[in-house]
Amino acid sequence: MAKTRMMTDETHQISRALAAHALFKNARADLLTSLSQRAHIQKASKGKVLFVNRDQADHFFLILKGWVKLYRETLDGTQAVVDILPAGHIFGETSLFENGMYSYSAEAVEPLEYSAFSLSTLRAEIEENPSFALQMLSSMAHYRKQQDQELEHLTLQNAPQRIGCFLLRLTDQTQKGALTIHLPYDKTLVASRLGMQPETFSRALSKLKEATGIKIKGATVELDSLEQLSHFSCSACSSEFPCKDLRTPKTAYSG
Repeated sequence: MAKTRMMTDETHQISRALAAHALFKNARADLLTSLSQRAHIQKASKGKVLFVNRDQADHFFLILKGWVKLYRETLDGTQAVVDILPAGHIFGETSLFENGMYSYSAEAVEPLEYSAFSLSTLRAEIEENPSFALQMLSSMAHYRKQQDQELEHLTLQNAPQRIGCFLLRLTDQTQKGALTIHLPYDKTLVASRLGMQPETFSRALSKLKEATGIKIKGATVELDSLEQLSHFSCSACSSEFPCKDLRTPKTAYSG
């Protein structure tokens, strides 16, 4: 009886997490039920590789706790970080459009809780439900827009401004007054995510501190107000602050 109750609670937790994601916000209840009842909460230790680029894809994944690094490796073994995703994100689903293979590798950045779901169930829903297919296309377009914005930042923003923009993504942009931002993972990974070498990131972080007056203490950043960063970082961006296109854990889509 206790085991049955535990599994029921687990299924409800997974279903709620799926329903909170933009891709499934208008999904049929029986789709969420079908996916959730066949899934379990799984755990992975830091450094665990969930799959490798060009592996055969049978599942997509939902992060329940922790962070996942998506990356590709160059011929000389250097990692190119595609994205680093927090709880609330799904990934691996676009392998449906990649000849059934994952287009990147996935690794746990820290102790991870996640669920895996059958891609065949997702494919059947796309084929049978036009509104769900449109929702998936909409989510993909949203993610593409975010990628376009990142390319713009690489072209127009200097390194300190790009770090400032990254920090703004970690905040509630409607918040007033002083606030503290906690870096979600180590600075080496932040540097990789922003396309910088660690030494470049350190120098740029120091310049950002000098330019804005923010206070940096280990993995925390203290601000008197969001304007400290937004005036400096957003001056070289086509989007106005607050930026509606910046990612939030429950509305983003991983490509």
